[in-house]
Amino acid sequence: MAVGWLLWGTAVLLLLHVLMELSPAVNFALRIGFYYLLCIVGSALTAPVCLLVNGGRTVKNMRIIKNVVKTFKYFFGLRFEVKGLENFNMEGPAIIVSNHQSMLDMMGLMEILPDDCVQVAKKELMYAGTVGLLIYLGGVIFINRKSTSSAKMVMAEVAKTMAADNVKVWVYPEGTRNCTGDFLPFKKGAFHLAIQAQVPVIPVVYSSFTSFYNPKKNLFTSGKVKVEILPPIETKGLTSDDVSELTNRCFHTMRETLFSDF
Repeated sequence: MAVGWLLWGTAVLLLLHVLMELSPAVNFALRIGFYYLLCIVGSALTAPVCLLVNGGRTVKNMRIIKNVVKTFKYFFGLRFEVKGLENFNMEGPAIIVSNHQSMLDMMGLMEILPDDCVQVAKKELMYAGTVGLLIYLGGVIFINRKSTSSAKMVMAEVAKTMAADNVKVWVYPEGTRNCTGDFLPFKKGAFHLAIQAQVPVIPVVYSSFTSFYNPKKNLFTSGKVKVEILPPIETKGLTSDDVSELTNRCFHTMRETLFSDF
């Protein structure tokens, strides 16, 4: 009986391997499925550790989560080449902004996430099963993107939290995933927040994933991601009148970096 199951298992694995080689759609579906499975299982195993070590919802749990997620890249053959990591070595709170390409961004985020840093995410993620539980325990700040007034109230509270808890906040200013290989226009919320709190903005640029990940083409292979952390942009002395200029400055600086083949 055991030999029979072993033979069947081997045959299934061989069949899947052949299908992955012959069909990009099958290869893409299986790799995406495995990624989701890894997220679910990883979060289910990590959440109890966060509760035992830190007792509940706290940004300190992000260090545990980071170490777990950093192992995911080995399953998918991804390599990260990072420049400018020293720009995170600054005292006090800051707003970190980066481009947002796909669900794989989580791996890129955790590859360089500094200590005492929380992310801003859409409220819907809080209900994503064990993944939602884990990011809740990590102190992620959830906003309702459909309600402008609610989002503004949350961001006002974030400004107070940054000052009180001395944390950095990571925001995706495009507001949604964008796998075109370019940037979408930046929303101004993160820059309002930086000026309101009088904290620096640290831009982070990830190279385009399109050479190894493209859902429209059923493409998901191994690849290299270049990451550059740019020098902080100070906001001290700026007012709400400067929000548009700050937003445009960050947008153009990050876009130039993206297309400079850094």
